[in-house]
Amino acid sequence: MTAAQHEGKGKESPVVIVGTGMAGYTVARELRKLDSTVPIVMISRDDGSFYSKPMLSNALAMKKEPQALASFDAMAMAAQLGAWIRVNQRVERILPAEHTLVVDNALLGYSKLVLATGADPRRLKVAGDGAADVMSINDLGDYARFRLALTRCRSVAILGAGLIGCEFANDLAAAGYAVNLIDPASTPLARLLPQDVGEIFARALDDGGIRFHPGRSVDRIDRLSDGYRLTFADGEPIVADLVVSAVGLVPRTALAAAAGLEIDQGIRTDAWCRTSAPDIYALGDCAAIDGKVQPYVLPIMHAARALARTLAGQPTRVAFPVMPITVKTPASPAVVVTPEGEGAWSIETAGDAAKHAARAVCRHATSERPLGFALLGAAIEGKAALIKAMTEGPMATS
Repeated sequence: MTAAQHEGKGKESPVVIVGTGMAGYTVARELRKLDSTVPIVMISRDDGSFYSKPMLSNALAMKKEPQALASFDAMAMAAQLGAWIRVNQRVERILPAEHTLVVDNALLGYSKLVLATGADPRRLKVAGDGAADVMSINDLGDYARFRLALTRCRSVAILGAGLIGCEFANDLAAAGYAVNLIDPASTPLARLLPQDVGEIFARALDDGGIRFHPGRSVDRIDRLSDGYRLTFADGEPIVADLVVSAVGLVPRTALAAAAGLEIDQGIRTDAWCRTSAPDIYALGDCAAIDGKVQPYVLPIMHAARALARTLAGQPTRVAFPVMPITVKTPASPAVVVTPEGEGAWSIETAGDAAKHAARAVCRHATSERPLGFALLGAAIEGKAALIKAMTEGPMATS
């Protein structure tokens, strides 16, 4: 049965989920476990294929072609979830007072609405006729275009040495590409790693064949006959066959804002994923849950499970546990828990023979309880003990 057939026959307005990424599909899956009969309609701006977005940044190492990354198409997902999935469609407006959406010039009513619209790549303002050619990799379609472009390349410049930039740099270097990794910060993963640990990580990147350019920004990108010339702010140029931007994401909030929903970094929600409009919820990369945008896998999974219970009539607050961030960088694997609250970092030994390994712990000033940590290389084996100390130690529930 198609979505249109269902909408014409059913008496009960469906739960409508806008977005078929990890957040949207996880909510649908968890809700279906709790309620086998509630009608679910999902709206996808693309073809609705289910895939793991984090796999995009290490698919080369896994020898995975883009088409192999999609586990199921929309038809298979619809069958699994008992849902109606409308593909290649856009929601034009939300009418909160009428509990209605406008989708491709047609009205669609909802009992509850979930916004899982994701985020768009942040765009850098760079001069030059090559700036428009810079690639961003935010979904499977982007990745397929990226892989096609790689067939004509030997070198890649990556703008941004955050988690995604570092993962792509490792994946490309391991596949034999010359990689330049550029960031205004003095160390890679600057938002996740303390300075001293970042310096160790930078040496690991260098040993992995990645040329890191710390404290640099690109002023212009110009086309050459067979690639691009990137010019730094100080005038120094480098050349690359392909340029990729990995400077972060911007939550997609325009649809919600146009409907009058409150926006605060992302779509503003409380700890139950409720927006400022009745029966409208948000989660994932588009949402600021209880004031914070958390664009990582574990927060999305926890939020989706709690929201599904709320949608099923069991109002459930999202309770985030300690959620480590795993950085898939074979040059030096990293696991990080960013500290909540004030504390002091200390670098601790990671073993005499461990190369590019580091153990940094942020501890509470008086209780010495760990508030967060950053582990590199062989030191990641200590993750479980630190998480236990964070969750069971004094003041762990404060």
